Amino acid sequence: MRRRRNNNEAPDRSNEPRVNDRIRVPRVLVIDEEGNRLGEFLTPDALSLARDRGLDLVEVAPHGHPPVCKILDFGRMKYDKKKKDNAARRNQQIVTTKEVKIRPKTDQHDMDVRIRAARRFLQNGDKVKVTVRFRGREHRHYDIGEVQCMRLFEAVEEFATIELRPRMDGRQMVMLLTPIPAASRKPASETEEAVATAGAAPTPAAAAEKSS
Repeated sequence: MRRRRNNNEAPDRSNEPRVNDRIRVPRVLVIDEEGNRLGEFLTPDALSLARDRGLDLVEVAPHGHPPVCKILDFGRMKYDKKKKDNAARRNQQIVTTKEVKIRPKTDQHDMDVRIRAARRFLQNGDKVKVTVRFRGREHRHYDIGEVQCMRLFEAVEEFATIELRPRMDGRQMVMLLTPIPAASRKPASETEEAVATAGAAPTPAAAAEKSS
């Protein structure tokens, strides 16, 4: 049976530093609110000094010999920490993985559509999973699937690095691309050249059929 929480219970302070009367050691090394080292004090004397200044005595290094305590506004410290943590969560980038599906015989028009989609995902900071699906006799030509993967990568190379090279996963081939930070990207002219090269090349499946 789950234990019902009692609203009158004291808050969990196991992750908080010890403050004021919760500091049980006999002697502490005191640092004032300006960062000045005041030296060793009996804990009651250090606590009186903090209270005389309208502040708190906070244990900041409990494993010191003696433990180190700082005189500060504990409520303000908690507020600043919460504000900093909230800002860090807001600025944290959540990376998702988008999928782009191609075939060994994907023609140039469809490949261009998938290249644009992959580029958009990468520019948004998402990873891209490239999946090549094989049907029937296409399973004899896994090498064509790898060529298709690399063809797509070369067209978006400005925006991505290969995290996972093309490899078989069951009955399909997968490749994983990771976005490059904007500051580290190549000049746009190099990307345009890669796209043009990818667009000019015939599909690997078409080339294989022509040679046969």
